[in-house]
Amino acid sequence: MRPLDPVTSKQRLAYGLAFFVVFVALWSWATFGGHVSKVFLANPLTMVQEGVDLITKQGFLYDIGMTIWRVVGGFVLAAIIAVPLGLLMGAYKPVEAFLEPFVSFARYLPASAFIPLLILWAGIGELQKLLVIFIGSVFQVILMVAVTVGATRRDLVEAAYTLGASDRGIIRRVLLPSSAPEIAEILRLVLGWAWTYVIVAELIGSSSGIGHMITDSQALLNTGQIIFGIIVIGLIGLLSDFMFKAFNAWLFPWRLA
Repeated sequence: MRPLDPVTSKQRLAYGLAFFVVFVALWSWATFGGHVSKVFLANPLTMVQEGVDLITKQGFLYDIGMTIWRVVGGFVLAAIIAVPLGLLMGAYKPVEAFLEPFVSFARYLPASAFIPLLILWAGIGELQKLLVIFIGSVFQVILMVAVTVGATRRDLVEAAYTLGASDRGIIRRVLLPSSAPEIAEILRLVLGWAWTYVIVAELIGSSSGIGHMITDSQALLNTGQIIFGIIVIGLIGLLSDFMFKAFNAWLFPWRLA
């Protein structure tokens, strides 16, 4: 290996699979070998058996569907509000000066800290869970989009003004097309963060979802089900990440040129 030396796609796949093989091997050694009690860590075989039981007998597919709906709903709501606000902040410096102090302050507030207030305001229904994801995502997206738009090359803006573009035309024809690939990448990254917020939201006052299943399994000391739920979250997140990345590559092919 050499620093920054690239690898082929086949090598990347092989290295990625090799990590999981090593991980499962160490997990098996620790559990089957008796080095860790099954009360604290189930072995891989038990985890698979518990997962099959969850899916076939306990309606876990419904929980998965509810969790996906909450992630998508809260994330889409955050994107609808955050992208236009971030675009305005990046394009107009007075707007940025007005909003940035609050946005910079709010983005450091943990979404989980709002759960008691959200339960008081919105109850323990779906709205509360959507708002947790919304709060955890919206301020991050606003600031990252504003920074991206504000970094647009100045010569492109000046050239558009020279050709007679209006202020609205600058936003529509220069700032937005120039920043769109990066904005899409920002949304892909924040979608991953949204998965962490939804589990926190489901741990409290929820009757469905993966987080609810994990809480019930914790009460029963069923580490097999807990690990299976964690793995399902990771797999769904990984799949959504690949889908988002492929969609971005299709939508903005010049970014990869």
